[in-house]
Amino acid sequence: MVGQSYGRLLALLAVQGRDIAAAEDALADAMERALQCWPRDGVPGNPEAWLLTVARNRLRDIWKSPAYRLTGPWTEDHDVAWEEAEPAAIPDRRLELMLACAHPGIAADIRTPLMLQTVLGVDAAVIAAAFAVAPATMAQRLVRAKKRIRDTGIPFTLPERADLDARLPEVLEAVYGAYSIDWLSVSQRTAVESLSSEALHLAMVLVELLPEEPEVLGLAALMCLCEARRPARLGPDGSFVALDDQSRGRWDAELHARGERLLARAHRFGRPGRFQYEAAIQSAHCAPGVDRHALRKLYRALMRVRPSLGAAVALAALDGEIDGADAGLRALDSITDRSADSFQPAWVTRGHLLAAAGRVDEAAAAYRRAIELTTDDAVRTYLTGRQAGLLSSGRAGPGIE
Repeated sequence: MVGQSYGRLLALLAVQGRDIAAAEDALADAMERALQCWPRDGVPGNPEAWLLTVARNRLRDIWKSPAYRLTGPWTEDHDVAWEEAEPAAIPDRRLELMLACAHPGIAADIRTPLMLQTVLGVDAAVIAAAFAVAPATMAQRLVRAKKRIRDTGIPFTLPERADLDARLPEVLEAVYGAYSIDWLSVSQRTAVESLSSEALHLAMVLVELLPEEPEVLGLAALMCLCEARRPARLGPDGSFVALDDQSRGRWDAELHARGERLLARAHRFGRPGRFQYEAAIQSAHCAPGVDRHALRKLYRALMRVRPSLGAAVALAALDGEIDGADAGLRALDSITDRSADSFQPAWVTRGHLLAAAGRVDEAAAAYRRAIELTTDDAVRTYLTGRQAGLLSSGRAGPGIE
């Protein structure tokens, strides 16, 4: 079980004892019992309430054990606090858990991975791959972070406004990180199974909690605009479809409109930031007849507030489209980020620019490198087709997102 059910239950279980690891163990035990009981007795009318009841009873046993009283943050009010949580109407406490994970007492480099795992149920191995860290190393860091939350008594409550402002960027990064992990996988899944759906839900909860925070609105707008295009990313035969080739009729019109409304709300506050710029970029991409000059201005603004390798590569591609392929290649060569050599979009962009400059053999080599770095089968097939078309006709097609 991942996503909303797991995150909601784990957050509620962890709130009382501030012990994430114990809550995870209790929930895992409840899920194991469900696998044993439900096939025999039938699935209960409220599965989440059943799991919560079994898990919290397991936690009671853990808290009352002599070993836990010697090593854990046990207090006399553990049992009393449980009565406040009515299993028939399970509250959503994930935001409190996320803010606890973003506490200054937690190492900065583990806050987002911790939130991804505990709140959204992302597997540690997936997180390790996303952050280019060995799985064992990531697992050790996560264990240490959970232990620190327990041992230092970090509260699972909404902080004061000043503290919230300090921790909010980490929470937004975690939500966007979860969405990005799912978005990078082109293959489609149902809304219930999709991690992006859960991340979008959390973003909308943040909008309800902080309706006058423009970066919260910007993040929600960004995710809505991206998610609106998901149905069109694959063709009927499962092949990858680049943005320029997508049928607007296959986009989710309701999600797209919601994203535009959220972006307009954020703009009215006059405090632009990273996620608002990214949402504006997506909005510009979605507009009929894309204004390349406007896009370049947005990317340059994004690079000022939040420089990144992805934005630098996209800016180089725009330089190539506006000022000519050689200008784009110069911009690409000026990128100093050491990870550029293993960044697949950089090689796709290089291949496109080289082909536009008439340097077909070099372009084919760049596409070959991009294909080597591609992990998604649909995208690999798409790029292989582009490379083959380049070699046969001396031209290259458009790049991908």
